[in-house]
Amino acid sequence: MMSFQLKKLSQFHGRKGPLLLIILDGVGIGKRDESDGVFMARTPCLDELMRGKLYTTLKAHGTAVGMPSDEDMGNSEVGHNALGAGRIFDQGATLVKRSIQEGRIFKSEVWKKLTSRVIQGEKTVHFIGLLSDGNVHSHIDHLLAMVTQCAQEGVRRVRVHILLDGRDVHQKSALDYIEKTEKRLGDLIREFHVDYRIASGGGRMITTMDRYNADWSIVKRGWDAHVLGQARMFKSAKDAVETYYAEDPKVNDQFLNPFVIGEDGNPVGTIEDGDAVVFFNFRGDRAIELSMAFDQKEGFDKFDRVRIPDVLFAGMMEYDGDLHIPGNYLVNPPQIDRVVSHYLCDNGVKSFAISETQKYGHVTYFWNGNNSGYINEALETYVEIPSDRIRFEKAPKMKAQEITEKAIELLRGGRYQFGRINFANGDMVGHTGVCEAIITAVETVDECMARLIAVVRELKGVVMVLADHGNADEMFTVKNGQRIVSTAHSLNPVPCAIDDSGYQGEYRMASLEKRGLSNIAATLLNLLGFQAPQDYDPSLIEFKK
Repeated sequence: MMSFQLKKLSQFHGRKGPLLLIILDGVGIGKRDESDGVFMARTPCLDELMRGKLYTTLKAHGTAVGMPSDEDMGNSEVGHNALGAGRIFDQGATLVKRSIQEGRIFKSEVWKKLTSRVIQGEKTVHFIGLLSDGNVHSHIDHLLAMVTQCAQEGVRRVRVHILLDGRDVHQKSALDYIEKTEKRLGDLIREFHVDYRIASGGGRMITTMDRYNADWSIVKRGWDAHVLGQARMFKSAKDAVETYYAEDPKVNDQFLNPFVIGEDGNPVGTIEDGDAVVFFNFRGDRAIELSMAFDQKEGFDKFDRVRIPDVLFAGMMEYDGDLHIPGNYLVNPPQIDRVVSHYLCDNGVKSFAISETQKYGHVTYFWNGNNSGYINEALETYVEIPSDRIRFEKAPKMKAQEITEKAIELLRGGRYQFGRINFANGDMVGHTGVCEAIITAVETVDECMARLIAVVRELKGVVMVLADHGNADEMFTVKNGQRIVSTAHSLNPVPCAIDDSGYQGEYRMASLEKRGLSNIAATLLNLLGFQAPQDYDPSLIEFKK
């Protein structure tokens, strides 16, 4: 069994009190104008930290978190992977893109099984997933590459079930992606004389893409539309979106109701026995629940599926490495080993992790390298605060106060040397694009952070504050004089600060060529008095000789 023992630092032994990591989800450093929700909010605590000696900024997107290019935004999953792993691993988007470019995905046993199944049985391949190029959960190019491959291999019938984004891309961009998809399907129909169509869809926050068991009715609406063909019927996806826009001019894509495409009153693409289904999202959190609905033939009690078609279901990736969800997948996930929690546990450090439902998996599953459960239950405590089931702009304070109260309870209990918490407000409310709510969210988090820092100072400990990516810092952009609401993550750097109650100049911020989220694990170990593993990305702090 691998040993994760660490050497103690000779020049620094940590502080008497605990080390607390506060992750301000979605709080980046924007333009410092009226488009920047972090700047517009009253944030005396964050402002003080940013003026301190132990402050820097981090890159939290693109290649710094394992994405294909620096044009790709970061997200909470890859961000927490980098935070917990201490190194950069190629992430879902990169892995899938490379697998498609090199043709490996089409040589996989699962791909061969699903195509041969439908060709021999003269059945249908169904593709379900988020239709955008946000590259956070999926990418439209991955879908179009697989659809094209189907045609080239002789698959006669394909149905696409589209989940509309409006969150990782502009809030009303669905028609652009539908047009691109319809064009490719039309080209394939003309070239290969196949039957390829969009069959159903809906906004991602209403249809299919629930996460962390927050609201299974979202998955049921997706099941009803994709599998049973039960939703409001339209002649085309374009017609559906345009109708919903006309009926509610304020609605954006992520909240569009489910729909099915029909002819003569009948849905064109229900999922039937003998078919194959591919969920083309590569990110796991919002793909797990639908995968369970397809994979669990017995004992599934989340909603009435009415009928369970005998299909070969495959995810783009394995969405949960411990629970092996789904059973079939096309691209292997990153193999993340030796996360910082392994080292903490093997060196006897007692720790806790707290967040509300929306980000609970991030401070546990993603932090631990895409692995569920405890590393050492005797040394770790995980606390999930149930999230509200209402739209986040209507309750922008979310569960920040409850997270704060629980963290203070555990800190004052004196058992834990390290804690990590995630405040989801900046990200979840940032995705709504509602400026007033975003500002309230950021101010709430700042107030809670101030309370926590005061407690840790009293306990003679250390607080490290950072964000995993930006969002609230870019509420809108201006194009051709028009204000365009931004609901996506930003490409901005994020703040990173240390508040050390006993600081007497023992260390300083290191002069590093690059600073990113993967530098945090080594920094945390140093602040606890340990030398970091040699192959971890370097610590953000350096000790005076």
